[in-house]
Amino acid sequence: MSGLKREGDPAHRLDALRGTTPPRPHDARAIAALAANPGCARRALMDGAGLDKDAAARHLGFPAPFGQSPFAITRGNAFEALVKADGCAELLRMLRELLRLPVAEVAYHDVENVGENADARSGAHLRHAHTRSLIDRAARGEDDAGTLYDHPLLALTIAGHTAYLEPDVVAFQLGGRFHIVEIKSFAVIDGQAEPSAAAAAARQAAVYVLALRTLLEELGHDPLRVSHDVVLVCPENFANRPAATLVDVRRQLAVLRRQLARMTTLDRLMAGLPEDLTFDLRPGEDGRPTRPVAELADAVRRTTARYAPECLSTCDLCFFCRDEARQEGASDLLGRQVRDELGGVASVAEALGLADGTRDPAEGQEEIARLLRNAERLRRECLGSV
Repeated sequence: MSGLKREGDPAHRLDALRGTTPPRPHDARAIAALAANPGCARRALMDGAGLDKDAAARHLGFPAPFGQSPFAITRGNAFEALVKADGCAELLRMLRELLRLPVAEVAYHDVENVGENADARSGAHLRHAHTRSLIDRAARGEDDAGTLYDHPLLALTIAGHTAYLEPDVVAFQLGGRFHIVEIKSFAVIDGQAEPSAAAAAARQAAVYVLALRTLLEELGHDPLRVSHDVVLVCPENFANRPAATLVDVRRQLAVLRRQLARMTTLDRLMAGLPEDLTFDLRPGEDGRPTRPVAELADAVRRTTARYAPECLSTCDLCFFCRDEARQEGASDLLGRQVRDELGGVASVAEALGLADGTRDPAEGQEEIARLLRNAERLRRECLGSV
């Protein structure tokens, strides 16, 4: 009976927020997106409840154009197959150069087929248990533990729910260090990748690093044996030849930890919400939402969003929140980085008002207002208008 959810506890409240549909499982891409906007209470509540934000956005009339094209998926699968061909021979070549693996041959384990005849839940449990055993043996230095682990299955607990995560490869370097390997099909041209694609890859890799560190800690090993430097493999220039580089994800890890810790204390965010508030879509027998759109929109607006242009590439509700911000008079031209540096100033109009003195600073904005006024004075002096 102790495992039952009682009315009033955070888990019961999150279930009430989600409504009548089962919680949507988190994958690494969704968890990584949490780190892209750690200050958004709306996102934290909906993800904590396991709400299908894509279905909610479509029902509200603001669908987000997410998802890869079939061509991009096919190209990505072909590139990953190239990197992993012949027991990851090409990957091993790059790892020897990048990580200086001092061995001629390595033991290779593919975890993908473990539990393939079981149902989805049992199969995931078996694959995760097998991954735990392999990683434990490797951390203990057993000779047959292996060096490369293909399709391992890791796990993280997200707001009380277990999310199973599958990195492309976990590489175990002799000398006691684990490295996450991420294989992406976007090209690196003259040593530079498209910034948003590289940033998304780093956030996703950080999720895997955190999951593997959590596993090692549960097994009684030092979690820092998982390197914060992940191996990113991409096509080089305009050819399909793979190239590997190390990417430091310490910053992404710090943001991810803060956001996940925030999701474990969702009771604080829920404390100010009406008791009867729910995001329930009320799906009918055909699975389609039946809840009136205006009623759902009002429920969503009861939570505080932190919209910025970066949301357009990371959150299913981005267009709804952008429309809301525009209706409230908040400009969507201020990026989140600028907003954070300005101490929570949300719009261009607010920043200009503080700079020219036509707007009184709110509590805590006095220093920001002083800096903006000085910047405005210097601007006028440079333009010769003073």
